[in-house]
Amino acid sequence: MLTINVSFIHNPVIEIVLRTLAVYAFMIIAIRVFGKKELAQLSVIDLVFILLISNSVQNAMVGPDTSLDGGLIAAGALFLANFTLKQILYRSKKANELVQGESILLIYEGEVNSENCKKAEITIEELEAAVREHGARDIQNVELAILEVDGNISVISNEYQNRTKVSHPRKHKFKGRLNKS
Repeated sequence: MLTINVSFIHNPVIEIVLRTLAVYAFMIIAIRVFGKKELAQLSVIDLVFILLISNSVQNAMVGPDTSLDGGLIAAGALFLANFTLKQILYRSKKANELVQGESILLIYEGEVNSENCKKAEITIEELEAAVREHGARDIQNVELAILEVDGNISVISNEYQNRTKVSHPRKHKFKGRLNKS
């Protein structure tokens, strides 16, 4: 069993910050390992799981300090860590790919990439549902379907491109106003 002891730190604020950062890093790694499909498709079971995880790691972050100050210090450390990580991911493509992964091609010109679907743990039924959600009748009409790093599936279909464009009813009304100066 892995035991990390930070009790050698005599400053309770620093101890809470270090505990919180350890839990934050663990959660990022765990979510990355268990796959991005889970992020965009939360079920009731996933929601309960997240609530229980948050409850189980709360004591690990604040330790014996269950005061308001301890909670605020932990929350502040999370906000700061999250802000810092997002800045790093924005500036470094390599770090971004390491933490968030890469998009995965699922369908190309109507053909399913079975190997990538298996790697992403997406069933054909889930893929067909995503295609329908994006307005395509079936997979053969899909030009491109990609599992994005945020867990969503983007779909570009031939059907959508061939539809006639219908403009918004207010577009013409505003267009006239914008040209006047």
